[in-house]
Amino acid sequence: MEADNDTGISEFLLLGLSEEPELQPIIFGLFLCMYLITVLGNLLIILAVSSDSHLHTPMYFFLASLSFVDICFTSTTIPKMLWNIQTQSQVITYAGCLTQIYFFLIFGAWDDFLLAVMAYDRFVAICHPLHYTVIMNPRFCGLLVLVSWVISVLNSLLQSLMVLRLSFRTKVEIPHFFCELNQVVGQACSDTFLNDMVMNSGIMLLGGAPLAGILYSYSKIFPSIRRISSAQGKYKAFSTCASHLSVVSLFFCTSLGVYLSSAAPQSSHSSAVASVLYTVVTPMLNPFIYSLRNRDIKRALKRITGVPVM
Repeated sequence: MEADNDTGISEFLLLGLSEEPELQPIIFGLFLCMYLITVLGNLLIILAVSSDSHLHTPMYFFLASLSFVDICFTSTTIPKMLWNIQTQSQVITYAGCLTQIYFFLIFGAWDDFLLAVMAYDRFVAICHPLHYTVIMNPRFCGLLVLVSWVISVLNSLLQSLMVLRLSFRTKVEIPHFFCELNQVVGQACSDTFLNDMVMNSGIMLLGGAPLAGILYSYSKIFPSIRRISSAQGKYKAFSTCASHLSVVSLFFCTSLGVYLSSAAPQSSHSSAVASVLYTVVTPMLNPFIYSLRNRDIKRALKRITGVPVM
């Protein structure tokens, strides 16, 4: 089949996690449950933070922002996947695929930056407690979130525009459950050297820089915690970091696993399965991790739902 330019593309086909017909109802039910849990759990975190004046602090502002981004991040992929299973169709339009890439990259990178911002917040709170309220003022906190969003949008726009220069066949099969950038670029008929270079540079910068910031923050936080004299003070300081560290480990380990698996030959299916971990499982687990380890969140959730949180 000859390669056509962008305007000649009629459709992309998302092959999903499995093409076995008997597995489709199981996959649909599983992902529907995980999506609903993700949306409900993160909405509860946002409501808890916004409704309780005691939670109107930088740490919980960033947590609510992370919950919002997690909802959007999951919503860029799962609804389309569920729709395709329900309608027994694998089709996504070229414009729809580009749109999915654009928003997936925005919220994925924004999630990444927010985790780094939350690490910086803990660094200031524990290492410079006397200056915390001055440094982490509302204007600066809002600026951190805004700058993270702007960088994410610019990167996503660049990556999406780079896809527009590629030529594809009139029917493209993507061995994934969503339009993952690496998989889409890999299906191009034209030269992808420049796309690969820009894509890998973006991964290194937008993934490596926040991770380096997180590692640096905790390299300063742990010695400061050890210097705290009281056992109760150490426990309180560590407990505020434990939830964040759990989420960071989940997000970066699964993302790194997907990146490494996608670099291996003939690993499309394993890459798609691994992608479930950071696109669905991690956003779903975040509310549980933060609520189970945080008394303030538990109290706010109990006030909203009327049900005690374990």
